[in-house]
Amino acid sequence: MSQSTTPALPVTFRPGRTRVILLTLSAAMFVVVTAVAMMLERLGPGERASFVLTAALLSGVLVLLSRPKVVADEDGVTVVNITRSRRLAWAEILKVNLRPGDPWVFLDLSDGTSLPALGIQPGIAKESAIRDARALRALADSHGTSAETR
Repeated sequence: MSQSTTPALPVTFRPGRTRVILLTLSAAMFVVVTAVAMMLERLGPGERASFVLTAALLSGVLVLLSRPKVVADEDGVTVVNITRSRRLAWAEILKVNLRPGDPWVFLDLSDGTSLPALGIQPGIAKESAIRDARALRALADSHGTSAETR
């Protein structure tokens, strides 16, 4: 891949459409469940509160699902998945993989493990995910272990 396709740093990759859908559903679901709880006349204050609490918990899950991103800067990459974040130096990333049928990018690491990077996922926006995976691959190639051996 040529140097001209390498994006300027810092750069953040995230599934934008998926994020918008999840956050919109989260807000809409919270509003609807809360409104239903307030309109049901037979519910007492405790029952209404339990409806609102349940709506808040479900909304929180959707917000967590919208969290994934991959942030690349001069020093390395931060992979933010649903509940965990991991900081990697460029030299730790050996390969960026997005094979047909993969739900998201996988990073092959120098310690022999593979790290899923949910911030680049082809679900709704396949072309965008492929473009982002190629950009991250180009960055890893130009900043990683292969760049150090030049």
